[in-house]
Amino acid sequence: MKLGLLTAPLPELSLLEIADWAAAEKFEMLEVCCWPKSAGVNRRYAGITHIEVEDLSKSEGEEIVGQLKSRKIEMSALGYYPNNLHPDPEQRKLVNEHTKKVIRAAGVMGVPVVSTFIGADASKTQDENWAEALKVWPEIVKVATDSNVKIAIENCPMIFSKDEWPSGHNVAYSPRIWREMFDKFGPTVGLNLDPSHLLWQMIDIERVIREFGSRIYHTHVKDMEIDREGLYNNGIMSAGIGWQRPRLPGYGEINWANFVATLSQVGYDGVLCIEHEDRRFEGTNDLVKQGFLIARNQIAALLPMTL
Repeated sequence: MKLGLLTAPLPELSLLEIADWAAAEKFEMLEVCCWPKSAGVNRRYAGITHIEVEDLSKSEGEEIVGQLKSRKIEMSALGYYPNNLHPDPEQRKLVNEHTKKVIRAAGVMGVPVVSTFIGADASKTQDENWAEALKVWPEIVKVATDSNVKIAIENCPMIFSKDEWPSGHNVAYSPRIWREMFDKFGPTVGLNLDPSHLLWQMIDIERVIREFGSRIYHTHVKDMEIDREGLYNNGIMSAGIGWQRPRLPGYGEINWANFVATLSQVGYDGVLCIEHEDRRFEGTNDLVKQGFLIARNQIAALLPMTL
């Protein structure tokens, strides 16, 4: 397994500036954000463009790969996390088309994975959203298959605010849907496994790894703190709103030794990609970098590597 990071928390830095810093700090891989430049105002840690995939030529892609390779950095994935089942047909069309552009760009650059969400209409049930996904996603999956790219669906329900209540903006958050997803979409589609979203849903993290190990194509290393006062006041029916707090590894409740060990037991040898969303280490690039290093030190201690 290799250590990596998601570039989202450093929007003011260029890809090569991030790569220079990451390489100097012994990271080996980057998940690179690829929102469209026209994305405009977006949610936290979204709308960020470190590679423009619009009309990316083979020579441009090769140049980017070469620049990273010279720094001993690889791309574990291209990341774009919109709502691919957006209830507004025009918005859905826009994000679906960009998702396909990101996939094609990954194919051009030889990046093995694109990480994204299935999407959802928050006003619909999980089953209603899954029925819609069966209409929308076969075309996207075909683009990925033709591009020799895997799609890694992050397991975040996307329920953080009232406009995402009650069903969230990503239907693929539970084992029941993953089984259906893998059956219908085949081996092109797997998971970008983020254990933080399993913890607050009370889904057994190690059991997930054991059952779905062959379909884990990428991971997000993010911890989760449960605010017990918030949980007391809001209850589980709030679906995490008011009591789930993303943290850096070591500041939450996940047993990272068990996580890494279980991944190893099922043969996972991909990236452990740090997804930094800890508000205590935000506000300046220096604080964000400090957060990444705290996370690196926690996870690196569990790997056969020397910093």
